[in-house]
Amino acid sequence: MFTTKKIAIVSVINDLVTDNRVKKTCLTLAEFGFDVVLIGRELPNSLPFQNSKFKVIRMKLFFLQGPLFYFFFNLRLFFKLLFTKADLLYANDLDTLLPNYLISRIKSLPLIYDSHELFCEVPELLNSPIKQKIWLGIEKRIVPKLKNCITVNDSIAKIFEEKYSVKFNVVRNISDYDSNFCAKDREALKLPLNKKIILLQGAGINIDRGAEELIDAMKFVDNALLLIIGSGDVWKILQQKVQDQHLTDKIKLINKLPKDELMHFTYNADLGLSLDKNTNLNYYYSLPNKVFDYMHAGVPILATRLPEIENLITHYNVGDFIESHDPETLALKINEMLSSHKLQEYKRNTIAASHELNWSTEKVKLISIIDQLA
Repeated sequence: MFTTKKIAIVSVINDLVTDNRVKKTCLTLAEFGFDVVLIGRELPNSLPFQNSKFKVIRMKLFFLQGPLFYFFFNLRLFFKLLFTKADLLYANDLDTLLPNYLISRIKSLPLIYDSHELFCEVPELLNSPIKQKIWLGIEKRIVPKLKNCITVNDSIAKIFEEKYSVKFNVVRNISDYDSNFCAKDREALKLPLNKKIILLQGAGINIDRGAEELIDAMKFVDNALLLIIGSGDVWKILQQKVQDQHLTDKIKLINKLPKDELMHFTYNADLGLSLDKNTNLNYYYSLPNKVFDYMHAGVPILATRLPEIENLITHYNVGDFIESHDPETLALKINEMLSSHKLQEYKRNTIAASHELNWSTEKVKLISIIDQLA
């Protein structure tokens, strides 16, 4: 095992707080013997980020979105990497790859590229062909030249490999599993004791992820409280819908929480939802980490039939699927699941699967890649 203290710089474009994959990556590098420097952003509403295992640099930018934001983020990241000592570079997603690649060539440093999604297929780019063309151009010019690539599931790995003839290792975005986690009870969390708890969590609750229809469906759901915990592009729309439809007694929106706080709510849920629509390849081939969070908390899952999610739920028999995002049809399925005798069977199966599906076993793949470079 490599023990000499070399420096690994990990780059990501978000504000770090809710990106548990990046945190796990940093901790794994630290366990392996690296001094780790994590570079990300700080937004006006960012929660504090504290970690004693690695150094954190959070860049404040004048522009918060749009082309100028991406330009200045990449420019500042380039100079951060240029003037910071490093022995390994680790780029998370396409929006950090260009400066990492350039510095890896200038300094002759090994580079790991971790693609968390099909970046060029996200709805924001599909609706903006010029932006998509720019990012796709960066991807086409750099990815074929890379030697150490990672992604989150087999489907996305296959797409990249067929497109660029480069091997992509699969390291799934599986959460840490703590069998000794002691969750706060509903009373402490100010949740009702006499209602079922439905949960949709995620840091990217955006368009086409089913949240709007879910709110509409709650008019038809019996004796249950819906928790939506996270953030995203449609957050203000969701808040307005709850108010307009007078559903404040049936729906509670909670802004994004650090993982250790979020899991207290997850453990108290009766049903966990993942409702991404098949509107783009990025969503179609997704395998969100909330699915693993639900399983670790012993929470049965109701999800859209998307290949990676369907394979997981079916293989471990931990939930069921919606056939439509129509609010009344969705509500009917939620009511059916909450009253089903299978709910306890699903719950038992999630707990059994958690012993296999956890970061302790998954990170072995990442360690193998680091070991080859070290």
